[in-house]
Amino acid sequence: MKTFQIPAGLDGYRSLKDRTLKLTFETGEMSPEQMANIHYALNKVGYLAFSPDPFASHELEAIDNLKVEYDEVGKSPSKRLQAVFYRMWEKQPEGYNVFNDFYNAQMEKLIVHFKKKLDP
Repeated sequence: MKTFQIPAGLDGYRSLKDRTLKLTFETGEMSPEQMANIHYALNKVGYLAFSPDPFASHELEAIDNLKVEYDEVGKSPSKRLQAVFYRMWEKQPEGYNVFNDFYNAQMEKLIVHFKKKLDP
């Protein structure tokens, strides 16, 4: 898919429970080609670049060369692991009242496990 740009204003954002954000943009009236680009991009994962000024050709070319490394459902491996930890915490919080504390404890366990593999 070719990169496209449309003038838009960042209208708002909302924090989600998995510590991600939902961004809302507002555009002016769009051409049929712009609408087709939006429709084609729906439910796809990519990069979002925002600038108060239009992007220069070389900037758009650099953006085009970026590669998205997500799985088929659109999450990076680290986000997938975080989601698994969240589900674990929902089922068995192990005494943690706050997910972030549970997450940090689980990550520390993983780090220690793999650091031990580095020792001779």
